[in-house]
Amino acid sequence: MKRALRRSLALLLLGLVMFAAWVAWMNRSPAPAPAQAFSSTPALIERGAYLARTGNCVACHTARGGLPYTGGRGIETPFGTVFAGNLTPAPRTGLGSWSAEDFWQALHHGRGRDGRLLNPAFPYTAFTKVTRDDSDALFAFLQSLPAQERARPPHALRFPYNQPWALAVWRALHFRPGEFLAEPARDAAWNRGAYLVQGLGHCASCHAPRNALGGSLADAALGGGLMPVSGWYAPALGGAREAAELPGLLRSGQSARGAALGPMAEVVLHSTQYLSEADLRAMAAYLGSLPDPEAVESQPDRQPAQQAGRASLGARLYTQHCAACHGEQGDGQGLYPPLADNRTLALPSPANLVKAIRHGGFGPSTAANPRPFGMPPFGHVLSEAEIAAVATHVRLRWGKGAGGVSELQVLQTP
Repeated sequence: MKRALRRSLALLLLGLVMFAAWVAWMNRSPAPAPAQAFSSTPALIERGAYLARTGNCVACHTARGGLPYTGGRGIETPFGTVFAGNLTPAPRTGLGSWSAEDFWQALHHGRGRDGRLLNPAFPYTAFTKVTRDDSDALFAFLQSLPAQERARPPHALRFPYNQPWALAVWRALHFRPGEFLAEPARDAAWNRGAYLVQGLGHCASCHAPRNALGGSLADAALGGGLMPVSGWYAPALGGAREAAELPGLLRSGQSARGAALGPMAEVVLHSTQYLSEADLRAMAAYLGSLPDPEAVESQPDRQPAQQAGRASLGARLYTQHCAACHGEQGDGQGLYPPLADNRTLALPSPANLVKAIRHGGFGPSTAANPRPFGMPPFGHVLSEAEIAAVATHVRLRWGKGAGGVSELQVLQTP
């Protein structure tokens, strides 16, 4: 018995040693980047400014009320709060002492100037596909900003996620430095769109489902999923119909069937409204070639009488509070979006619908749509049970097979 126990402990110890060796190997320091001549020019800075907007860098690296790119914004994650760094050329707290090679290492390998591992809230899992030329252009733009000293607050991660070894294990499991490889069988526009979506656009950061450790599920890339902490549902991207409306939505924040709300409104506000028409169409071409978004299968309700009661109450509440704008038949009234054929109602999760009813719906103000109409909040008027009733009514009527919404689901939606 003791011999068997010693053998088991020895095997366990050997396994741990081998795992630790593998993690260390996967996180070994990369070979130094080949020295490249770097010279900033006005054209390079202008190109970098465009790329910074493509990557929506200002959104994370600007604290509320702070100066652009000076960092300090807290990014809530399931593991604690991560604070974004200062991207201005400040000598002590920013990128003033960084070289173009250092910046490239951060994007491509997820490592700081001193070689430390960066937290993946900085999406280097996507930025690793950014080309060296684009990295240099980004760096030239950031170096052209006014230097503003602002120290980054220390991350507030819970144990064990605040330990260096935990980050090393995560990287070994979920990160491989890579590069974008063009598809020879596809045209230049499709490849440009793929590069933007997979790289600087880092669309998978929100639109890919994640496992319990926060790692993106590669086999379900852009397949949609519930965003942690915020509770918004990022829908799957793909399908020809969605792609046809995409350039207009990304430019103005509005489409014929709805508006960008929540985190996507911020993306349109700071990023996509400034992209060229060619790039927007390239992204649409790439996403349109992906499989159609998730099909919603109607789920039989285990309490059909209760759901029928919710739907009946929801129909009365809809007539009272919603029909004046969205129409009795859900066809929309004037500038207000229709509910019939509205994708939000057919998503696997009712989270976005519940949030819109409770908190209201407010699209971004863009050059193409500077004064968007907003939906007022009803959380102060309707109870959780009534919100569930309205959501059940509209999903059953116009959600293409989407199921009803329970009061518990409303309570679970922040």
